[in-house]
Parts: sequence; structure tokens; C-alpha cells
Amino acid sequence: MTESKGGPSDGLEDLEKRTICLNGAAKVVYVSGDGPAVIVMTEMPGISLQVARFARWVRDAGFRVYMPSLFGVDGTTATADEGVAVFRRACISAEFRAFAGHGASPVTDWLRALARLAHAEAGGPGVGAIGMCFTGNFALSMMLEPVVLAPVLAQPSLPLDVPAALESPPGELAAVRARLEAEDLSVRAYRFAGDRICRAERFAAYAEALGEGFQPTVLPDSAAATGVDPFFRAHVPYPHSVVTQHLIDSAGEPTIKARDSILEFFAMRLKR
Repeated sequence: MTESKGGPSDGLEDLEKRTICLNGAAKVVYVSGDGPAVIVMTEMPGISLQVARFARWVRDAGFRVYMPSLFGVDGTTATADEGVAVFRRACISAEFRAFAGHGASPVTDWLRALARLAHAEAGGPGVGAIGMCFTGNFALSMMLEPVVLAPVLAQPSLPLDVPAALESPPGELAAVRARLEAEDLSVRAYRFAGDRICRAERFAAYAEALGEGFQPTVLPDSAAATGVDPFFRAHVPYPHSVVTQHLIDSAGEPTIKARDSILEFFAMRLKR
């Protein structure tokens, strides 16, 4: 892959770059930290500086982070055109199912295997997982793996074409709900009120499917940062990315409170 021309880059040197082969597929995974495992899944168009920053926050809170490279150029700031190219490739990839009626993305099988590996390496009660935007729902699908105890859905955006639809098929949703009720677990979810991709209809559908185990947080649009990367300026001109692009890194800000609530959720479930 070539370097992006969109802006600053992050060499990710403080993260161990591993190639992990699971289910017959090899992927690069960045690993760092000590403590129970948390899998951080990137938003479009890849592992940006802001996604890496969030992964480091998780690590520094006392967790072992596993951040798989799923698309894009790792550690770069994509231009608007580069971001669109990554998005288009993902939409036609056999690993992802971006549109309604196609079911859960096949890559979630690989991610569940990663959760098993991470738990075996890191120990503890179980594994946390956060998906963002294009990967937002993946943390929910990962709950089909028993070691996943703390799923977080940040602005889950699939399917892209039906605001009230869910990527997970009915059988998967029923299995997740059964786990939530039987094990007294919960799913945390975050979105901005004016998000045009992850809309209120989607959260309503999750609430109906998962019951009281679905715990949503909706932030006001006024809480969103305005200085974002070129891809977001051009193609996502509204509040969207709660803990990355649109996070305001100042004490007391609603997005910082959301970040802290996620870290507290991981600690509550994984540091028992």
C-alpha cells in the first residue's frame, strides 16, 4: 500500500504489529498493553490517528488491546478520495455485507476467533469489544462467542440503505438477547442525535430486539468536534464518530464522558 497524502501519520511504533492467522485467513493485528483483552475495531476509512488514540486510551486504562487492520492504510490520514476508494472496496468485499438483507458480515467469524485467542493470551473473566461505524455491529455479532462479555456499538452504520434495519439476522439477535438475560450482561451503544447514518430508527430496532440489555447513549450534536479529517469533511458532514473524529478532548465534554463510560464498562465486566 502507498502512503496517504491526506495529512499526519502515526507509525504505531508503540504497538506490536503481528500477523495472526485464524480460520485460514491472515490479518495484521496491533497489540499492546497488559490486562484483560479488548478488541478495538476501526471505523472507515481505516486505523486513523483518532482510532489509534482511542486504542491507546483503552490500553492505558489497564487492558491488552488487539486492533485488527480490516481496511485502509494503517496509521494515516486519508484524503477524501482515498477514503471513498476504501469504502467502495469494503462494500464489494466478500468479508463485509453493507446492505440490508445480506445478514451478518462474514468477517465476524474471524473476529470471534480473535476474541478466543485474545482471551487465551490475556486471561481474565472475558473479552471486551468495540466496533465503530462500518464495524459498529461487529461487537454485537461477536457475542456469539462466550468469552465476549463487554460489547460496545459506536454509531453502528450497517446496513447502509435501511435506517431501521439491523445487520444481525433474527437468529443472531435472539441468541444475543438470550445471553444478555441469562448472564445479566448488557450492550452499550452510542450515537449523535443528528447522525444521518446511524439514526434513531436503528437504536429503536436494537432496543426492540435486545430488550433491557440494550443501553443506548445519544449525544447532542453540539457536543461534536468540528475539526475532522478530509474524508469526514467531504463525505460525513455531520456529527457521527463519538470517540474518534468528533470527540472533543477536553475535561467535562460529553464525548469525553462517553469515552470514560466505555472504559468504566470494560473495567466493570472484565476486571472482576
